[in-house]
Amino acid sequence: MRVKISNLKLRLAAACATTLLLLSTCAMADNIRIGLIGLDTSHSEQFTLRLNDPANPNHVPGARVVAAFAGGSPDLPESATRIEGFTATLRDKYGVKILPTIAEVCAASDALMILSVDGRPHLDQAREVITSGKPFFLDKPVAASLKDAVEIYKLADVAKVPIFSSSATRWWPGVVEVANAEKVPARAVLAYGPAPLLPHHPDLFFYGIHSTESLFTVMGSGCLSVERTSAPDVSVVTGLWEGGRLGTLYALHTLPMGSTNYKLIRFGQEKITEQASQGDYTPMLREIIKFFQTKQPPVTTKQTLEIYAFMEAAQESKRQNGKVVSLRDMLQKAGAPDEWLPAPLPKKSS
Repeated sequence: MRVKISNLKLRLAAACATTLLLLSTCAMADNIRIGLIGLDTSHSEQFTLRLNDPANPNHVPGARVVAAFAGGSPDLPESATRIEGFTATLRDKYGVKILPTIAEVCAASDALMILSVDGRPHLDQAREVITSGKPFFLDKPVAASLKDAVEIYKLADVAKVPIFSSSATRWWPGVVEVANAEKVPARAVLAYGPAPLLPHHPDLFFYGIHSTESLFTVMGSGCLSVERTSAPDVSVVTGLWEGGRLGTLYALHTLPMGSTNYKLIRFGQEKITEQASQGDYTPMLREIIKFFQTKQPPVTTKQTLEIYAFMEAAQESKRQNGKVVSLRDMLQKAGAPDEWLPAPLPKKSS
């Protein structure tokens, strides 16, 4: 009898210990302190309301925005005209502490999000965050050039600092449904969406990234080259994938920021599938919090840089009046190491 009671006590003690460990782990997850860099985008407000307000129907548990650096680009209206309002909202409505330097935000946080709408300051902002050694999400566009984007990832790689970047469209339910329509790769995909032009950035970086990310979500990696046909209102960018598959983007330059005119059409092996719905920031934010918890990005460096090489190759093709441009060449010129390069273009048969 004493042996049975003793075994029971041991089992109860083990169960209590396991429960305490789980509770401790949950508490740690719920206590991830997030710092924001750049309050000149709606993402700063939308992410914060989902994280800091448990009553919000789209609440994402596991973290809380605690500090922010406002930043801003005075020479860019899309930044300068919005920063004051978003800063006031985060400070007054959600209790976020606005700090004067990036270093102070890093010190007050466990993980960072660089959200500045302008890609030009991202390299300098990323340098400071990487110095802190803390994981960070880098919002679109990664930078204002492929060269800067490669440099950011190289710095993070050398410092062993986890980094992750993506457009929210990658996790829209409608995009995921099209991507999973068949188990085999698509023969071709057509994507279209808004791509208003922004000074100081390649044409697709600022807003065309959303449709481009959707295109790559369905097509997958393996884009070899790009050619572009350009007009003032629209650009048609066609990518050649390994295996002779084609991904085509219609970048609609006259559609404004905030336009909901996005669409994907997948030409599969057995059927054609069209995107039936869109989404919001919530699925991506769940991925960001999971990334902060695990330090494992859901999109790799190579996958991300291939997308930006596609967009910069489209810019180079435009400059060369529609010439075919190799993604491998673009990434090599930008300083990417061999392990991040796509395959070379196949040699033409004589």
